[in-house]
Amino acid sequence: MDALRPDLAAVRSLPCLPTTPARRPTTDWLIDPGAFVARAYQTAAGAEVVLTNGLVARTWRLTPGVATVGFDNLMTGETLLRSVRPEARVRLDGVDYPVGGLTGLSEHAYLQRDWVPTLTPTPGSLALARVDLGPTQAPFAWGRRRAAPPLPWPPPGQRLTLTFAPPPALSGVTVRVICELYDGVPLLAKWLAIDPGPERPVRLHSFAAEILAVVEYDSQVDSAGPPRYPNLHVESDYAYRDIDAAHPRRTTCWLPDPEYTTQVNYLYQTPCLLESRPPRGPDLTLSPGVPFATFRTFELVHDSTERERQGLAMRRLYRTAAPWTQENPILMHVRQADPEAVRQAVDQCAEVGFEMVIMTFGSGFNPENDDPAYVAQVRDLADYAHARGVELGGYSLLASRRIDDDQDTLNPVTGQPGGAVFGSSPCLGSHWGRRYFARLQAFFAATGLDVLEHDGSYPGDWCASTCHPDHAGLDDSQWQQWRRIVDFYQWCRAQGIYLNVPDWYFLAGANKTAMGYREVNWSLPRERQLLLGRQNIYDGTWEKTPSLGWMFVPLVEYQGGGAAATLEPLADHLDAYEAHLAQNFGAGVQACYRGPRLFDTDATRAVVRRWVDFYRAHRAILDADLIHVRRPDGRDLDCFLHVGAQLPERGLAMVFNPLDQAIDRNLELPLYYTGLTTAVQVREQDGPPQVRPLDARQWLTLPVQLPARGRTWFVFTAPPA
Repeated sequence: MDALRPDLAAVRSLPCLPTTPARRPTTDWLIDPGAFVARAYQTAAGAEVVLTNGLVARTWRLTPGVATVGFDNLMTGETLLRSVRPEARVRLDGVDYPVGGLTGLSEHAYLQRDWVPTLTPTPGSLALARVDLGPTQAPFAWGRRRAAPPLPWPPPGQRLTLTFAPPPALSGVTVRVICELYDGVPLLAKWLAIDPGPERPVRLHSFAAEILAVVEYDSQVDSAGPPRYPNLHVESDYAYRDIDAAHPRRTTCWLPDPEYTTQVNYLYQTPCLLESRPPRGPDLTLSPGVPFATFRTFELVHDSTERERQGLAMRRLYRTAAPWTQENPILMHVRQADPEAVRQAVDQCAEVGFEMVIMTFGSGFNPENDDPAYVAQVRDLADYAHARGVELGGYSLLASRRIDDDQDTLNPVTGQPGGAVFGSSPCLGSHWGRRYFARLQAFFAATGLDVLEHDGSYPGDWCASTCHPDHAGLDDSQWQQWRRIVDFYQWCRAQGIYLNVPDWYFLAGANKTAMGYREVNWSLPRERQLLLGRQNIYDGTWEKTPSLGWMFVPLVEYQGGGAAATLEPLADHLDAYEAHLAQNFGAGVQACYRGPRLFDTDATRAVVRRWVDFYRAHRAILDADLIHVRRPDGRDLDCFLHVGAQLPERGLAMVFNPLDQAIDRNLELPLYYTGLTTAVQVREQDGPPQVRPLDARQWLTLPVQLPARGRTWFVFTAPPA
């Protein structure tokens, strides 16, 4: 086929895009996403293809060259695109190839529609060969084992695949640009797939899987202040380290655009050119007949600059692209892994309704031990737990330890071990790395364990060794180590193994990370632990759903603190223990209850059971999004508000009084995201329901009476018809 005459049959069979301008949505997608279904259209007799779901629209020109020529925020009526760039860039066998692209613009501050037909293909670019359209596809399997909202996998939507003809010097090599737009959320994903062909190896030195000339967020004549990036959240599944969404954007590069010569910034330094690419490399040799896929870049278009709304959008991203993160089992950390201690913990969990036991750090659990007698012992414990309806698993430390000079990462500067993120760290591409993951996989398969708590996960270390079997040198070392751990996590995901990982591996298959806390704070007096805990939850849920983050409850002394910091004996500190249970379950946040037991008396058992029953009775709404009403400060009431417009219980507010005196006042609650408009039925705890009016903003004025150090909750439902 002539590369300049691409196969556009799939596009020309599409319906034509309506000629009337798209209207802004009349319903709020964060309340009712059902109307926003991803579809594909053609324009200009097949010269362009559009993916849109009514919230965003992305348009590709297909002939005479291919490039994104429209990226529109339909929620605000604004365009995100100001110029045209290649779809991607690859460096193969020492040659840089633009993947598509159109040239001929003399202005890069804005893009008029009538300029697009005059553009010509970027010199030296790969030419489009064919276009394919179809439904989204799952990148890996999700073995569903435990309670979670009924979220679909893969997320439904529309996939566009652009296949490019081989360059003359690389016969048989094909590059595909793949983009998926999802239903009900202003979110798309984009990545590259490269097939080296059957004839010979091909060297992939580097790539950029996304290139967009985006409208700048603001215009600064000089560069004295901090840069402000466009109102577009971009991250990829090439992520590691860190426990919040602000830092793992390893591949997101906001760059100055040298072609944009009419920008206000005097030195042309406005960060308005987006590239999604690895920090280095990957510098791989692609074997004949073995396809390669890049990481996936996720682009979330915001419709507001308001913090809560942006946070709700990001939480919807994780619910959509990583729905396993909504599994939220009630878990205990048992301190000892000997059979007697584990059985006691399992029995207590079964008695009060806890769902998972983790043999925690320092417990003696060792999944690297492949002795048949030990494997059989753990298998017996797993069977014992399963017979009582409890899941069982344990802890393994990966990166923050030293093996030896031959297996550890070598510092690129010194050529010696040391200087890694955690000081010393084994290289996952070493012989040790091979054995470690093979042993873990075999151990979990043989024992039937349900959860892995993987601490010190791969943090992005580079390795300068040229002797490790699974990476050639420095430039491919990060990619190969990332690929090793992601392959393992995705195997776990397919098996239904729950992954507690204190790093941002959600899009690669992990379930939960820390909500955000300082470990030594759990050695503080009990009263301070409680208020700090609520602050951690409040601050940690701007971008995390409740199920994405764990909290901590040190039932026994942890990192010091003595008697004032300790809950054991539990019966002697039942008020503090109950306060921990109430604020964690009331936030929908599971904590690591670390100790040898969950209760020591009948009274303690009854308290634990009461709060477990509370959580289970309201699980759907407690696992839903959290609205930030008032941050805990020890000076007045503080409040979490859960909202779920598609749930029977539309909202649930947990209210806390940190003061030593009673409080009697009106509390203002924003019920907009419950979907209720004029009135709401309110029930305090198990009291009688009352119908109350909402104001024009859909806020509720709610009388609240709380004793000193008291707490309560209110459930909101639709009023009777």
